[in-house]
Amino acid sequence: MGLLLVPAGVYLYMRSGDAPVATSAPPVPFERFLAHTAMHATIERQEKPIHLAKPTDASLEAGAKLYRTDCAVCHGLPDQAPTPTAEGMYPRPPQFFRPHARKIDDPPGQVYWKVENGIRLTGMPAWRGSLSGAQARRITAFLEDGPSLPAPVTAVLEATPAKEKQKTKSKAGRLPRRG
Repeated sequence: MGLLLVPAGVYLYMRSGDAPVATSAPPVPFERFLAHTAMHATIERQEKPIHLAKPTDASLEAGAKLYRTDCAVCHGLPDQAPTPTAEGMYPRPPQFFRPHARKIDDPPGQVYWKVENGIRLTGMPAWRGSLSGAQARRITAFLEDGPSLPAPVTAVLEATPAKEKQKTKSKAGRLPRRG
């Protein structure tokens, strides 16, 4: 009987509308523990060792370009505040270039797994269908070298892309539309 009461109680709690589902709501008891435990157990079981070639400036620049295009909206850029997208997410995505940011201390195989598979219920998408394995390795290598990036690579992150410059320039000279 007791075995049925717990699932029934959880079900009724979820159906009551009192369960926190908004990103601004506090987590339910044990939510973080359960999510982290499941994620780490899955990654440990599924992770495959990945051997990254010693990164060159060119491969790090390619990784930086991919990061800027696909990752920066959530994980940030040097000397910039988190984007509204990142601020509205729960859990908050790590900001890799903020002062005192957590260095990525996961082994490359785990970083690669996260890029490839995403992380359920966090907003981290799976990039397997969008990026090639080589591109995922470039991002992994780029993130592994994060704290010690050469100046040309950092310049890629700090540069305003041509499309953004073009949009800014065209918006500045355009009059607002009327009705």
